[in-house]
Amino acid sequence: MNTRYISFIFLLVISYTSMGQQTTPKSAFLEKWNNSKTYLLEIATSMPEDKFGFKPTEREMDFRNQLIHITGNMLWLGTTYFSSEKFDRKKLSENPPSSKSEVIEHLKKSFDTVYANIEKTDEKELQEIVDFFAGKKSKLQILNLLQDHVTHHRGQLLVYLNLNEIKPPDYVGW
Repeated sequence: MNTRYISFIFLLVISYTSMGQQTTPKSAFLEKWNNSKTYLLEIATSMPEDKFGFKPTEREMDFRNQLIHITGNMLWLGTTYFSSEKFDRKKLSENPPSSKSEVIEHLKKSFDTVYANIEKTDEKELQEIVDFFAGKKSKLQILNLLQDHVTHHRGQLLVYLNLNEIKPPDYVGW
């Protein structure tokens, strides 16, 4: 066989493989979002229900309220900036989940709601500038904030587990 022909076929295979591995900001976010969900659910499951009221200091939220706070923020950002739905913070706080199983179910649903809203969002929309209380931001910046906020509070929850001598689950990353 001609070496040029073989080289050409080799380059086609390499190009096709490379193109299949390319990601967009949205697809990268969605992949990481699912991993973040898995990791946070493992953390929430690790804490015994009788410790859901634990907080290391008076000025901190307890374990349960950290999780509820995370879900509230996710739903606020994921609804306000990535759906046509109007976010109702009052409705969210009217009947907060109380038991461990209710909190975990609420957490799952919140992650899934955000995922569905982002999945429906056109990639081009991520460049749109929106009004945000901290100034104008792109929707891509809002995506980063969504993940960053979860990470911030998840880090606190890992400390809560360690202070209760509970081994945290292994990290679920990319």
